[in-house]
Amino acid sequence: MDIHKNARSCPASRALLVERVLREGWSVARASKAIGLSARRGREWVGRYREQGEAGLLDRSSRPHRVRATAASVEEQVVQLRKEQRLTCRRIATIVRHSPATVARLLGRRGLARLREQPLQAPVRYECERPGQLLHIDTKKLACIHRVGHRITGDRRGQHRGGGYDAVHVCIDDRTRLAYAEILADEKTPAALAFLARAVRWFAARGVVVERVMTDNGSAYKSHAFAGLCRSLGIRHTRTRPYTPRTNGKAERLIQTLLREWAYRFTFRSSAQRQALLDPYLHFYNHHRAHRSLGELPPISRLIGNNLMRPNS
Repeated sequence: MDIHKNARSCPASRALLVERVLREGWSVARASKAIGLSARRGREWVGRYREQGEAGLLDRSSRPHRVRATAASVEEQVVQLRKEQRLTCRRIATIVRHSPATVARLLGRRGLARLREQPLQAPVRYECERPGQLLHIDTKKLACIHRVGHRITGDRRGQHRGGGYDAVHVCIDDRTRLAYAEILADEKTPAALAFLARAVRWFAARGVVVERVMTDNGSAYKSHAFAGLCRSLGIRHTRTRPYTPRTNGKAERLIQTLLREWAYRFTFRSSAQRQALLDPYLHFYNHHRAHRSLGELPPISRLIGNNLMRPNS
């Protein structure tokens, strides 16, 4: 039998307590103190012996008398959210309306207690059949630059705080990987509308007719104004599944590339310098940068057949 490491008594000491009280005439207080128990606890063990005999001196299970089992449907939902979306226990608890402790217990039962030990879900890769069939749109905030920052100097002392943010709006064609981006003041609806209109014109100038756009669930993209603009342009609008950024993975990948090869690669002394380099980098990205998914060719290679497109030397 397992006994708690901090237990004050064991079945043998409890039997001694009962022996001294019931047969030797000790008081409960004296006999309890002799084995290191309180008088209250001693009376409890004597009472159990009187009711159940020697069985009453054994430890009882700590399991509650009544256990309300979690519905099987809830458990399956918890497992699905963990496997498919890799959400934390607290986030899952909010969705299924159960306590984080319950969610953690269910995940532990299924061997999903630790996120880092779970294999990542195999990516589902797809590619549209023609240019313009689907454009991926997303945004990324970048802190405004007032002087060279700690990413370059490595010194976090004297950082300029409260300088505001720029919003980089990006758009990438699913078939060709042609990319278009702008730096705007914010991510609000007017900026999102203006960006979409200019992006559609930019692709049209290259012979690409936009049929559908995919965005996340940001407030600008859920607005009636954005839906109205899509209708007026003859574009179908779809949104990603909540908390599933990989659905819009090509835009997410483009943002990471922009951060690594443009925004954080060079030393900028102002936001204007950073903005001035965006268009030259996009030209490099579209016309010269090799893409593994395109057989180490640049995105423009998939539009060479169009009379408007010519490879750049």
